[in-house]
Amino acid sequence: MATQPPGQRKLQILQALAAMLEHPKGEKITTAALARRLEVSEAALYRHFASKAQMFEGLIEFIETSVFGLINQIAERQHDGLAQAHDILSMLLQFAANNPGMTRVLIGDALVGEDERLQQRMNQFYGRVELALKQALRLAAPGSEHEADVTARANLMVAFVLGRWHRYAKSGFTLGPSQDAAAQIALLLR
Repeated sequence: MATQPPGQRKLQILQALAAMLEHPKGEKITTAALARRLEVSEAALYRHFASKAQMFEGLIEFIETSVFGLINQIAERQHDGLAQAHDILSMLLQFAANNPGMTRVLIGDALVGEDERLQQRMNQFYGRVELALKQALRLAAPGSEHEADVTARANLMVAFVLGRWHRYAKSGFTLGPSQDAAAQIALLLR
């Protein structure tokens, strides 16, 4: 095997894992199956990751970096709070459409039977997304809404996104998460 730049093999492992997650009815995701897919030994995987949980942490880091980087870009360019919330919701749905395997991580489906801290980390992710939506809603109507209303609306928006992601994954990635979502988002932002 040719020498690769540092981090390249690690990235290939994560990409292969994400690709395997796109086939929920396919073979069980084990380090042995992942090694076969990459045509390497399991020992080669463990040179880059101490455990399968660390591999999933790598996927979660990718999700966090991507999503919160995009949320920050939206906040910087969009100064209207409702438009900001709209763009965040649309981006979250599009992220899943662009990354079907990651959707199974986003909904926790791929984390069943894995280390509990992975699901805890995803719960923190949902909390951070909800916080970003709260900030957008506060920007939309400074001082006019009670904090309980802002919290409830942001929580509803996160539940909406999770539901769309769940539907997408459970449909075998055939029902796109953004399909017919524009009208629903408009209702959420009234």
